[in-house]
Amino acid sequence: MGSVNIAFRAQLVVPEQRQLYDYWLGCGSGQDMPSRADINPAQIPRLLPYLTLVDVHEDIGRSKVRLAGTRLRDVYDCEITGLCLDELDFGTQRDYWMAAYRHTAIDGKPTQGIVRGPLVNKEHLVQYWIKLPLVSPQRPGVGMVLCLDYFLSATDDENRQAESA
Repeated sequence: MGSVNIAFRAQLVVPEQRQLYDYWLGCGSGQDMPSRADINPAQIPRLLPYLTLVDVHEDIGRSKVRLAGTRLRDVYDCEITGLCLDELDFGTQRDYWMAAYRHTAIDGKPTQGIVRGPLVNKEHLVQYWIKLPLVSPQRPGVGMVLCLDYFLSATDDENRQAESA
């Protein structure tokens, strides 16, 4: 693991982020990033409810959610599979989320972060997220983004922070 990967991994807060990142790193077959074909959901079953696969379009807003885990449906209060990023209710954080997708899809770099209150009426949640690029077999560059969105209630997050201090 190179120093850039070690530094990025050190920023990951919850074990689910680290598990997916480590898995993604191991799938690369010596390349900068793996392809969708390298990802085997059976090897990360515990993470499936929190995962999303997004097909990258040159206009990032038209990128489409190919598959979204059940936990995302719970948070968004609707099925988001099949929707374009422009159709998702990011509320006041739209620019933040589009910049994260853009950085991963265009620059081919992993991104990560923490957001409190990811949506209106979801202010009680803390969202730990990571977005990982997957190379396209059809064209140069990123073809998909593998995302993990892990949610904790603000109370559970405060307890987690107290335990780790």
